[in-house]
Amino acid sequence: MKVLFATNNEITKPLYQWLKQQAGEEVTLYSEKPTFTFVKELSPDIFVSYNYKYIISEEIITLMDGKIVNLHISFLPWNRGADPNLWSFLENTPNGVTIHLIDKDVDTGNILLQKGFELNERVETLESSYKKLHDEIQKLFIVNWTRIKNFQISPSLQLGQESCHYKKDSVKIKDFFGDKLWFMPIYKLKQELKNTRLL
Repeated sequence: MKVLFATNNEITKPLYQWLKQQAGEEVTLYSEKPTFTFVKELSPDIFVSYNYKYIISEEIITLMDGKIVNLHISFLPWNRGADPNLWSFLENTPNGVTIHLIDKDVDTGNILLQKGFELNERVETLESSYKKLHDEIQKLFIVNWTRIKNFQISPSLQLGQESCHYKKDSVKIKDFFGDKLWFMPIYKLKQELKNTRLL
């Protein structure tokens, strides 16, 4: 199967390697902004978006006809968009991961697979929880790859409470804490934020 694997992050590379080596798929690794011409000429059987910073145009979505899958490290419909790991803690929403189809809006497409789980705020940091979320979503993808690539999973609507954040929403927090933001226990981060006017 011809797979277009779009990403801008090294943490996704183990999944790319798995698809290419263990699954034996014909995989094109891609990190640029997608164009209609490129996708049409490549003619992938499936387009996998994972930690990919570019918005995929409606033209490409129409071309792929329901065959673009996104991996997102939140329990959708909570925490669509940027920094889902950060906002799940700050807003006390469920932790989890979701594999869903892409539509014209940000992380609003129908759900294929989803897994929720608890992360201990007294133990976890943003760095450690980020790694765990990616481990979990890659496992979920690998276990279900045959069903995903053959489109054997019935998509379900995103229902219930929802939230969405953009990169600009966390700029003040990141500037205030600097690098230590990623290495503080979550409970301590939340305590310190209570003493600021950043939220």
